[in-house]
Amino acid sequence: MSNTSAQTHGGHRFAHHFENADHEFISVKFGVWLFLVTEVMMFGGLFVAYGIFRTLYADGFHQAHLMLNREMGALNTVILICSSLSMALGVHFAQKNQKGKSANMLLLTILCAFGFLVVKYFEYSHKFHDGLLPMRHFTNAHLAGADHAGLFYSLYFIMTGLHGFHVIVGIGLITWVLLRTVRGDFDAHYYTPVEMVGLYWHFVDLVWIYLFPLLYLVG
Repeated sequence: MSNTSAQTHGGHRFAHHFENADHEFISVKFGVWLFLVTEVMMFGGLFVAYGIFRTLYADGFHQAHLMLNREMGALNTVILICSSLSMALGVHFAQKNQKGKSANMLLLTILCAFGFLVVKYFEYSHKFHDGLLPMRHFTNAHLAGADHAGLFYSLYFIMTGLHGFHVIVGIGLITWVLLRTVRGDFDAHYYTPVEMVGLYWHFVDLVWIYLFPLLYLVG
């Protein structure tokens, strides 16, 4: 959606180095997509490493992944899918100049994100208790004979931990646009920050959509 009329109708003043509001919108969107490409490369490297080690140590990785809590993983998948929907609605209502509905959807997205982290906390706590830890810290008696089970959990904690960090960053960003929404900074002519944060959040959700089957289901 064009932001061309933002300066005259929405009160948004674009930065001096842009030709107009539309130029600013396109440039910001391109920058966000470029940033997401670097994120894809980072997570992609981890996915490739996981694929290589899983091929080399298939039996040990298979036994190790059976110890993951599929129910909690599935619950977090549902939570993030719901958060992606609420985020999309938040952007939609911002585009329609419906500030109240947009703020409600952004708040719901934040609550879903916190819900994801709470579930992850309980899942991590259980693994710590059972000794399902990375490499030399791995002490689980049930998998004592599994080949490189500690390596599996090293990759598990790196990948899910990095994703969790992105969820925390997302909470901060969505809170920022929520406060600005309540303040009335956005309208039908200017909603660029809401849409850009939405793109980031959809990426975070998409990463988990790949992590869940890769770690929890593929055996």
